[in-house]
Amino acid sequence: MAWDPERYEKWFETPEGTFALEREMQLLQSVLAGWPRRGHKLLEIGCGTGLFLETLYQMGFDVSGIDSSPAMIMAARKRLGNRADLHQGDGELLPFSDNEFDYAFLWSVLEFTSDPKAMLEEARRVAEKGLLIGFLNKNSLYYTLNVKGSGGSLDSGHWFTWCQMQDLIKEATGFRHTLARSVLPGPMRTWKNTGLSRRLNSTLCPPSVGAFSAARVDFVNMKPLTPLFAWKTEPAT
Repeated sequence: MAWDPERYEKWFETPEGTFALEREMQLLQSVLAGWPRRGHKLLEIGCGTGLFLETLYQMGFDVSGIDSSPAMIMAARKRLGNRADLHQGDGELLPFSDNEFDYAFLWSVLEFTSDPKAMLEEARRVAEKGLLIGFLNKNSLYYTLNVKGSGGSLDSGHWFTWCQMQDLIKEATGFRHTLARSVLPGPMRTWKNTGLSRRLNSTLCPPSVGAFSAARVDFVNMKPLTPLFAWKTEPAT
């Protein structure tokens, strides 16, 4: 799917988009609370215009990004300059070495790739310590009332239920999630900075409830579900 950088950015300038972005940033801060940052390398797969990559840089990570869209990478370079190492490329076949990064970050990108499992497998390959996955929740009120059947660009994506995402994470990485939460449980008409609407949609909910969910997967000090021979490094000869 081809995304227009200008149109993508303009959505976050609308009242609903601004509110949603604030809630996503709140969720991001919450699920990343356990990760060390200074001196740790993080790759965003599907970095788009660099909107979240800039936040991750400000949080203290050494950031890199990759996106298949030349227009998106151009916009990200304009935003980030030399603060990030940016690449145009395929997230399902990453041009990086095994364990080249400490962490990989996938934020609303698995819905719009042809092979989500392959992308997660690649993320697991290049990230030594963990993954953070943000995704659009198919069981949310937002999907049912605002997206389903709309014919828009979001409707054309592959939305996941929380159960489907858990299965995908286990199949692609060999690990279970460490932490998962969501925000924006109300329909889009309630995405506003007033009274009950703000309190409702700012609440950190179970991952099956809100429109946007995030799952952190830690590899360090966690036992894999199955042996992952593909990521073992052969001894030098």
